[in-house]
Amino acid sequence: MNIVLTGSIGNIGKPLTEELVQKGHTVTVISSNAERIAAIENIGAKAAIGSMFDADFLTATFKGADIIYLMETMEAAGDLFDKSIDFIGSISKIGEAYKTAVEQSGVKKIIHLSSIGAHTDQGTGIIVFHHHVENILKQLPEDVAIKFIRPVGIYFNMFSFINTIKNKGSIISNWGGDQKEPWVSPLDIADVIAEEIEKPFNGRTVRYVASDEVSPNEIAKALGEAIGQPDLKWKVIPDEELFQNWLNIGFNEQVARGFVETQASQGSGILYEDYNRNKPVLGKVKLADFAKEFAEAYCV
Repeated sequence: MNIVLTGSIGNIGKPLTEELVQKGHTVTVISSNAERIAAIENIGAKAAIGSMFDADFLTATFKGADIIYLMETMEAAGDLFDKSIDFIGSISKIGEAYKTAVEQSGVKKIIHLSSIGAHTDQGTGIIVFHHHVENILKQLPEDVAIKFIRPVGIYFNMFSFINTIKNKGSIISNWGGDQKEPWVSPLDIADVIAEEIEKPFNGRTVRYVASDEVSPNEIAKALGEAIGQPDLKWKVIPDEELFQNWLNIGFNEQVARGFVETQASQGSGILYEDYNRNKPVLGKVKLADFAKEFAEAYCV
């Protein structure tokens, strides 16, 4: 098949592109960075360089595709430390560009990488943009089939713990404890997307992706043992204290407040309401596997 992927060749895009090329598909990878051309072509894919805000560019790139894979990230909207950016509004503009390009290109099969929490616009913080983009895409004509893929928290988000472990001696957040919650590897996400690409498309469907279910305290124990700090603790602080900490290091206020609310929804369980009603079979990559990767990054 002729498949177009947005999102360049990052943590999910690279293994996904490699797998699709190996299976014999013709793959075009959209990136905003011309420096990625060689790396994309070395995998065996074609590079299309342009902006996800540019509906005309997207339309031209989507034309002739059997399936398109859509994703949006905060980094696509700009630098998280840029205080002038409305990230939620900007990412909705990406969603509108996607919708226009799908309509104008005539593509009928879409896989959209969304997120846990996209089932609601209440109480999930900064990731509410995934809910907005899902709803924008749902406005497409009914003959456009869409598979919404909703991964849970991705392991690589834990790399943000490295600075606080090194500087404060603990993991610090506004939620914690012994309640298990789901996490996922980008490799398992890529496998699910590749699997769904080769399955029939029919209407609008939702599929969650998770690799392991562990508690914050179990995470602290696993990561601590991996880095040679077996007594590492996960410390819980008030929402406002965490918010001020992030403002102090220069975060955009919408981003700081949004992340605090997202993490609070992990602690309250709001984030997991729909996931718990539609639990997937867990993937292959467990916390113990990621802990080794974390230790390598920690020691750099």
